[in-house]
Amino acid sequence: METKATQPRRRSIGARRNPQTETAIIEAARQLLADRGYAGFSIEEAARRAGAGKATVYRWWPTKADLFMAAYGAEKARAISLPDTGSLIEDLVQHTADLWRFWRTPPGGAFRALLAEAQASEAAGSRLRNEFLPVLFRPTRHLFERAAARGEFPAQLIDERIALWAGFNWYHLLTWQIEADEALLRRIETLVVSAEVRAG
Repeated sequence: METKATQPRRRSIGARRNPQTETAIIEAARQLLADRGYAGFSIEEAARRAGAGKATVYRWWPTKADLFMAAYGAEKARAISLPDTGSLIEDLVQHTADLWRFWRTPPGGAFRALLAEAQASEAAGSRLRNEFLPVLFRPTRHLFERAAARGEFPAQLIDERIALWAGFNWYHLLTWQIEADEALLRRIETLVVSAEVRAG
């Protein structure tokens, strides 16, 4: 039986991603995130655990933050499914409770460190805003778009309502207040959905 020490190095196929190698790297990064959190997360260790060359990992994920987001996104997708209750308030209550539950795990809680790191420079904040958040918000945006299609609020106000929802969640994440209280979540989600937001 192969051990980590004897596992052969996985081969790259140049600029194209080898699906087997990519899966192995993401899985190794997920496990590393669970074991060590963001502070102990590194491309070098993920490559070693995956049996992949560091050059391959750096070519596909140029920075620690890039690989972290790939691993975090994969872990989050496994942990959280999107509700479909027919009501945006009920969807958000369930979705937010699931998100907070995920944030209480080591891989989920590591997102707090990325948010903090993004405050270190304008460039880091710009990457978070323009590259990472659109991907992270994609499932939540789907909830809002579906609700707008049902006529629960004007579709042109989706971005503002997502910003309200994100601000509430990040406040609780960064202040370590993520023990889900359904009554609190219901009050906040009602405000997010019913708040008077003027378009334009």
